[in-house]
Amino acid sequence: MAAVYQALHRRVSSLVCRLHSTYVRKMRYLNQLKEDDSLCRQAQTSGTFYLFHNLSPLLQKAGKKYLVPQLSAAEMKGVLEKLQEAEQWLEESVLIGCSDEHRPRFALDLDLDKSVIESELQGSFTDLRKALFVVDGKDSPLLASAQSLLRWHQSHQFCSRTGQPTQKNPAGSKRVCQASGVTYYPQTSPVVITLVSNGSHCLLARQPSFPPGMFTALSGFCDLGESVEEAVRREVAEEVGLEVRSLRYSASQHWPFPSSSLMIACHALVAAQPAEISMDTLELEEARWFGLEEIVEGLKREPSSSKQDDGSFLPWFPPKQAIAHQLIHEWVQQQTA
Repeated sequence: MAAVYQALHRRVSSLVCRLHSTYVRKMRYLNQLKEDDSLCRQAQTSGTFYLFHNLSPLLQKAGKKYLVPQLSAAEMKGVLEKLQEAEQWLEESVLIGCSDEHRPRFALDLDLDKSVIESELQGSFTDLRKALFVVDGKDSPLLASAQSLLRWHQSHQFCSRTGQPTQKNPAGSKRVCQASGVTYYPQTSPVVITLVSNGSHCLLARQPSFPPGMFTALSGFCDLGESVEEAVRREVAEEVGLEVRSLRYSASQHWPFPSSSLMIACHALVAAQPAEISMDTLELEEARWFGLEEIVEGLKREPSSSKQDDGSFLPWFPPKQAIAHQLIHEWVQQQTA
């Protein structure tokens, strides 16, 4: 029996090593594409392309599903030819990843005739806020990263020091001002998103811009020089007037809105006695405590079914793809453990 266990352990260890090696090779290949311009240009001829128009991704509907088409370089060339555009458009693409087989993936925002592209590819350009929640889970992070990188390039066309145009490298991993020699790299803004609890209830809030009935965890950008812990305590104090006694990190998620944010999710504990909420009315429309039963029901509720006969809306929460949903689900698990 010991020999069987040893053999099984060797097979599992070998599989883990192969998976690790695949990941390492993949990351090193992507880094090579970012650093070697000629290699990246060559990769564009064999890679696949995700198309955007005004930062909205192209989707194709297949029955009830939404697919994200990946066009080959040859298909991209055909589309550009029909639009009577030069292939130099491919130089505007940005590298967003690669498959395990090292086939590069690029994203390209085409400021061309939208209707012609949609007709040719039998799809439609869809607002990213909708697209993220209707496509397959593996495609959502790619679309989010692609839009963030494309948006960054659109907003960094000129050097902040000299005012001269900047030039992107083929991978889109940086922009350089030839006049000053300054290199600009894509950046992301850290945001804390916090589920506040007093032990038996959790606090959720909504802003005036939210869809009717939607509540979520508190969130806010980290100030310059702040730690995550300091940002959580400040945001909770500012928005609902409560003092955090302890907190713990949960997870993180890239979020493309409003430009590119790194959502840092935390659980925060305040005093056990339900303190009176002192809401910042400039930021929030409503903030209140929710009990376990109400949270469980809200997680089941769809936005379309939240409206009642009197015109009011029952609470519902962000979908599973959002890290706020994960925080709320973790709180439920903790309460029912």
